[in-house]
Amino acid sequence: MKAAHLYLSLLVFSSASVLVNTFEPITTTVVLGIGAALGRTIYNYLHESCDSKWIAFNATGFEVDLESKLFGQHIASRVILKAVNGFMRDDNPKKPLVLSLHGPSGTGKNFVSKLIAAHIYKKGMDSSYVHVLTSELHFPLQSQFETYKTQLQQWIKGNVTNCERSMFIFDEMDKMHPGLIDSIKPYLGYHNNLDGVSYRKAIFIFLSNAGGKSITQTALDFWKAGRDREEIKLNDLETGLSSSVFNSNSGLGHSGLITKNLVDFFVPFLPLEYRHVVQCVMAEMKAKGLHPDQKVADKVAKDLLYFPKSEKVFSVSGCKTICTRYHNYI
Repeated sequence: MKAAHLYLSLLVFSSASVLVNTFEPITTTVVLGIGAALGRTIYNYLHESCDSKWIAFNATGFEVDLESKLFGQHIASRVILKAVNGFMRDDNPKKPLVLSLHGPSGTGKNFVSKLIAAHIYKKGMDSSYVHVLTSELHFPLQSQFETYKTQLQQWIKGNVTNCERSMFIFDEMDKMHPGLIDSIKPYLGYHNNLDGVSYRKAIFIFLSNAGGKSITQTALDFWKAGRDREEIKLNDLETGLSSSVFNSNSGLGHSGLITKNLVDFFVPFLPLEYRHVVQCVMAEMKAKGLHPDQKVADKVAKDLLYFPKSEKVFSVSGCKTICTRYHNYI
C-alpha cells in the first residue's frame, strides 16, 4: 500500500512538472493549481478520514459473520446484533453505546470486538479511530493512578474530538483500578456535550472474565440436566452475571458504572464445547487459505484440555490457542 502511495505521489508531481514545462509561463500558475488539486484528491482518497467513505456500517455483513464465524454463542450473537444495529441506525443517539462482554477466556469476546470494527470501519482494527487499551499493558503501576486517570481522560476527549465515531476497546476490564474506570463515567452518560465535545456517537466495549464462573455453572447445569445449550436464555444468566460482577473484586464491580446504569448491555459468553473448537479450527484454516480438514480439526480439538475433569465438557482455553496449534497437525 505504501508503494502505491509513493507511486501515485510521484505520478502527480511528474505530471505537474511535464505540464509546467510544456505550457507558457503565463499558464504555469494554472497548471500548478491543477496539480495541487489532483494531489489533494489522491491524498483524500488514500488517507483515512472521519466520514462515510471510511466509516459505514455494513449491517448485512455483520449479521452474516456473527452467524457463520462466532461459534457457540447464540445469546451474545443476538444481543450484540440488536445493540449495534440499533445504535448505528440512530443518527442522533442519546448516549454512547456501552457493551460489557463477559465470559471465560477464548470464548469470542475479542473476536466479536474485531467483527464490530470490521463492519463499521473500512480499515477495521487498523483504523485510526479504533483504540485498544489493555489494563496490565497501559496501566501497570498502581502508584501512577492519578497520572493514568488524567491521561485517559485527555486521550478519550482528544480522539472523540478528532472523530465522533471513535471506538474504544478496554481489554482486561476486571483488572483495571476502579477509580480509573470511574474516570471515564462522564463520557458514557446522557450528555449533549462535555466541554464542547459530544460523545454520543462513540462506542465503548469492555472485555472481562468477571462473571465467567457463574456463566459456566449455568451452562454446566443445563448440560447435566440433558438440556441443549441453545435452550439457555439471557434471563437464565442475567441474575447470576450481574451478581457476580457487582460482588466481585474486579475493578468493574467496584466502579460506579453499574450503579449508575451506564452499561447498555451486559453480554454473556458461554464456555465452548468440543464441537465448537472443531468449528474454530475449520474456520481458521479457511481464513488462512487452506482447505478445511475435519481430521486435522478433530486432532487439534482432542489435544486441548477440558473441564470438569470427570465430564470434560468445556474447553479450558476455548478457541484461544487454536490459531497457533493447528500448524503442528498439517
